Amino acid sequence: MAQLPQLTISATLGDQAYTAIREAIVSGVLERGQKVTERGLAESLDISATPVREALRRLEQDRLVERTGPRSVRIAKYADEELREFSMIGDSLRALAARLAAEKSTAEQRARMRAALDEADRLRGRAAGLAPGSEEERKLIEEILHCMRRFHGLVDEASGNATLLQMLHMVDAFGADERRDSVLSEVSDERRSAVDARYHQHRAIYDAIAAGDGRRAEELMTAHSRSSSSSLLTARFSH
Repeated sequence: MAQLPQLTISATLGDQAYTAIREAIVSGVLERGQKVTERGLAESLDISATPVREALRRLEQDRLVERTGPRSVRIAKYADEELREFSMIGDSLRALAARLAAEKSTAEQRARMRAALDEADRLRGRAAGLAPGSEEERKLIEEILHCMRRFHGLVDEASGNATLLQMLHMVDAFGADERRDSVLSEVSDERRSAVDARYHQHRAIYDAIAAGDGRRAEELMTAHSRSSSSSLLTARFSH
């Protein structure tokens, strides 16, 4: 099993274990359908089995793992149609978050959104001079994707709705690793222009939020999310 990050004694170990295992699932370190044991996870995290057991109970509620035995689970794997539906749910939730962010965001939250976009622009400037498909370009693209993920997280947070945030937290765990791989695949061929178009949509969404135009922010986020999901689904079901 791949080595997971080491934990420190600060928040409860159960919380830390939940975060670490969930991130390993989202990032693809723990693969869909893979069987793991409480003992194996505990050894990888260098903690006892008790907090791991607590974390796995929460991940079962999130539908990210499925119990296969008293001390073992399988990373959840879903049917194609269910994955399509997860994407549709996520698109609707993210559009609502953008509308609420336009209505409720603070100046500080908007400044953090703008900073994430500015950092992404800076990285894009660096990437422009690199050979397409090179390892250096790939690393910069992953950094840019991290900025975009941070931007979306800030928009979600600015919605100020705890229920919506909880729902997004669950939905976002499905296919995050595929989204990253899909974008990396697109920029390596003739679909690069589609990635560029989606990239520039982020600034338009921010402008609508900064202007307090909830309806416009919702419309732009709907178009952006559907475009992103369409690209993901095309990649997922073309194999």
